[in-house]
Amino acid sequence: MLRRCVLITTLSIAGLAPPGAARAEDSVYVRDVAFALDELEKRCGHFFELKSIDWRRVRAEFTKEAREVRDDSEHLWLLIRLTARLRDGHARVVPLERGKSVGLPESVDSAERVGPGMAWCEIGKRVYVKHAWSSAQRAGVEVGSQVVAVDDVPVDKWLDGRVEELRDSIGFSTDHHARTYAMHGGLAMPGGSTLKLELRLPRGKRSKKTITYSGNASGRHQGPIAFPEGIEGDGDVSYGKTARGFGYVHLRKCPRDLPERMDRALAAIGNVPGLVLDFRGNSGGAFDHDGLLGRFIPKDREIAFAKRVASAGPEPYGGPIVVIVDSLVVSAGETGSGMFKEDGRAYMIGEGPTAGMSSQKTTVELPSGLFGLYVSIGSNKGRFNEGRGIEGIGVPPHETIAYDPKDLAKGVDTLIEAAEKRLLRFPQKNVPYDPDDFDWKKPR
Repeated sequence: MLRRCVLITTLSIAGLAPPGAARAEDSVYVRDVAFALDELEKRCGHFFELKSIDWRRVRAEFTKEAREVRDDSEHLWLLIRLTARLRDGHARVVPLERGKSVGLPESVDSAERVGPGMAWCEIGKRVYVKHAWSSAQRAGVEVGSQVVAVDDVPVDKWLDGRVEELRDSIGFSTDHHARTYAMHGGLAMPGGSTLKLELRLPRGKRSKKTITYSGNASGRHQGPIAFPEGIEGDGDVSYGKTARGFGYVHLRKCPRDLPERMDRALAAIGNVPGLVLDFRGNSGGAFDHDGLLGRFIPKDREIAFAKRVASAGPEPYGGPIVVIVDSLVVSAGETGSGMFKEDGRAYMIGEGPTAGMSSQKTTVELPSGLFGLYVSIGSNKGRFNEGRGIEGIGVPPHETIAYDPKDLAKGVDTLIEAAEKRLLRFPQKNVPYDPDDFDWKKPR
């Protein structure tokens, strides 16, 4: 069984009770869980209907399991699994002073995991190889191949099982984030594991490949299929121009100085007839949102379609913008990309909504003094999604666009090409901001 332990730091301590302690000593764990069940319902219960959480069932399951906990390590693992039931991408167990050296029980597989050198995507009802490198590439897996079966199980059924397994210990705020994660980082396994694939190659032939997981394969590959030629930057913020001469910026993270980094990107790109802002795979961060959006409002002007935001930066860009997202855009990546759509500045396309994990958080300290539960208690950007916010929903694009299998096989990014086409014939009816109203001068 896959046991992901990435939500916590591996810990180990002297416990309140030794392994095999009697029921009287175990009761501290029962009290912790009972307190947590009540407190989480009070703090997070308003999310339960949205996220389809049956808390009565959760309460019954974990009340029973708490009675079987024998030591602090087992208690930690139970709390990790309980927290995962909140379906909250930010939720985790945090050690308090008395719990800083508690580790996971030996029964939990905590072996280091590596990726297969492969990531997948869904196109319609089929699954395709989106990226292949390292172990998968050495095994002869071709990008653009359809994944038919995994370990002799039809791929849909295999993915359903993988999502269920991951969700036992990882909180995903939405179903679409859980499934997309399962096709990226969720493919990781302990080094030395094997994965048997049945593929339909881009040329139509069937092929069977076996991947052996090696220690040098990255666990995930996120972001564009391929960057435009000549891209430069620091990895977090990459920029250049597309084949058709449009500006292009990929934001892998949202560092605190993102507005200032955007200044450098815009200065390098110059005045272009349109701009692609690519947030795919953005892992979040923290930054001045109005400061970033202000870089896309002409000097001495402001927008007020949903929120009043003034121009900022030395050389703000005033032309049309297409934003690209996917379901691996999380947290500040969602608020950052989402404001361009929700505040009326840009047209958004993507494979699907962003992850839906953007919230205000708090830590619920448990009576034992061992652990706290870090959980979401409110959604960020309450004005998004017609007043429903982001948590448990994500930011849906104006237009959902899937990859083209033929493009995958050729190393062409379908979404970047689609963004260029929208910039050539911009869907102005969907975007309140009109460059002409702000006296923007299109370059010749």
